[in-house]
Amino acid sequence: MSLFRKKSVQHLISEAGAKGAGLKKDLGAFDLTMLGIGAIIGTGIFVLTGVAAATHAGPALIISFVLSGLACVFAALCYAEFASSVPVSGSAYTYSYATFGELFAWILGWDLILEYGVASSAVAAGWSGYFQGLLAGFGIHLPTALTSAYNPAKGTYIDLPAILVILVITFLLTQGVKKSARFNSIMVLIKISVVLLFIAVGVWHVKPANWTPFMPFGFQGVATGAATVFFAYIGFDAVSTAAEEVRNPKRDMPIGIIASLAVCTVLYIVVSAILTGIVPYTQLNVSNPVAFALNFIHQDWAAGFVSLGAIIGITTVLLVMLYGQTRLFYAISRDGLLPKVFSKVNQKTQTPLVNSWVIGIAVSFFAGILPLNKLAELTNIGTLFAFVTVSIGVVVMRKTQPDLKRGFTVPFVPAIPILAVLFCGYLMIQLPATTWITFVIWLAVGLVIYFLYGRRNSALNEANQSAEQAS
Repeated sequence: MSLFRKKSVQHLISEAGAKGAGLKKDLGAFDLTMLGIGAIIGTGIFVLTGVAAATHAGPALIISFVLSGLACVFAALCYAEFASSVPVSGSAYTYSYATFGELFAWILGWDLILEYGVASSAVAAGWSGYFQGLLAGFGIHLPTALTSAYNPAKGTYIDLPAILVILVITFLLTQGVKKSARFNSIMVLIKISVVLLFIAVGVWHVKPANWTPFMPFGFQGVATGAATVFFAYIGFDAVSTAAEEVRNPKRDMPIGIIASLAVCTVLYIVVSAILTGIVPYTQLNVSNPVAFALNFIHQDWAAGFVSLGAIIGITTVLLVMLYGQTRLFYAISRDGLLPKVFSKVNQKTQTPLVNSWVIGIAVSFFAGILPLNKLAELTNIGTLFAFVTVSIGVVVMRKTQPDLKRGFTVPFVPAIPILAVLFCGYLMIQLPATTWITFVIWLAVGLVIYFLYGRRNSALNEANQSAEQAS
């Protein structure tokens, strides 16, 4: 039964607020909404929309975004309830500790390490592509060997720009959460302006004939497209990792999670409609579809702004993903399931310094050598698994702790959590078999680490043993 030992919500909150151990409470609802938008709008809209339209969904990409958005909306409501009830770092990992017990918490924490780490690497690879395109516009070209992931056949060995941007963002994160949030908010406002620019310019060049045939690959293509563009929504869950640094989490966490997702869903649907209305879907299999569409209608000046906005947009995604990863490591380490060095907080900046640099170096390594498509697929399956677990957790917590004070409550329980599980489960089934195999191997490695290190060094285990000795 020790595998399923739980932490009470009250214990989690008091532990997070212990003197000298906690993180600085500097964030409000606006900061959280900006963090969410910063994490969501990026590689998905600037890179994956074209591929999904050309190879999977066609003009019905709009429906793909609606399907993915529904899965996220249902899951977001569940996250909002947990984040307002358990305002502690660690996101779904921490919620699982209180709901399902230590083993499930570790499995989910290990899964989230995959999600945030691989997502950061994938985003950095996308950033590198746009950045090199911008340099090429000025006649600057990096040596081929340093331009992309390891592929001797193409003469590429390492993605140097991807590595460097991760190290720069890591440095920024070690300077304090308020500085990072302020930087993120400025970048997000620029990014939204660029997306609105595309909408304002592109809407006048839409040709309804391009929307025919609307569903060229059938509904299966739309579903596969939804599983692909799901990557475009990943990020709102990273907002919940900031719970411990929020001034009024019961009010602000639900606002940040739901507002950021709502804004991004509307923008995605409008952009995908205009994109497929401007360019025939068969021509959209490019790495920069939004800028390509503007070039297609000879609005080159706007395309230049969009390319710059894409670089800024992808930078903010990277910032929030790396932030989420460091706070996850912090929470797991504080529980003793990872070495304590990951939960040491620098007194000057009140950030987990060693933790941040270890993660930054590890993520930069994978960004430098692994291709973007494999990274994106692994990120999707890890995120969907977390969404399913959190959604089930809301139903369990309602039964086991009905009197818990909740700043926000999911309506129509258990209907909405069940819909979240069904939508997310359906999208998981659409992912390739190789992604599933890699995911299972990753979880198996995690179980080995838990039984060799985590179970024995668990802070909850030590507390229980001390209580037994005292009695």
